[in-house]
Amino acid sequence: QVQLVESGGGLAQAGGSLRLSCAASGRTFSNYAMGWFRQAPGKEREFVAAIGRSGRSTYYADSVKGRFTISRDNAKNMVYLQMNSLKPEDTAVYYCATSGSPAYLMRLNYDYWGQGTQVTVSS
Repeated sequence: QVQLVESGGGLAQAGGSLRLSCAASGRTFSNYAMGWFRQAPGKEREFVAAIGRSGRSTYYADSVKGRFTISRDNAKNMVYLQMNSLKPEDTAVYYCATSGSPAYLMRLNYDYWGQGTQVTVSS
């Protein structure tokens, strides 16, 4: 059974930083791309960042490019999202997810999701 467990969310001030972590289990972690998504109240879940199986390829939404960094540690079955220069509009529940598809920039190609972790950025 695949499990993804996010941690590291919380309250931050605008301009501050948070680091999200996602622990994965139940499948061979290095065989799958990983992604971070977020959902703000009243809005659809949106793509934030993704990383390929080896970690060499990374992709970001324009809204977070230059501020967020996705990384993974295949030896520990972990994926991370370092969030710097946080803005109030980054407030959302953040989810990690796993994809076996080469088209892993598309939300529909993710098959397992974590329960989410709340990030709140105050102005």
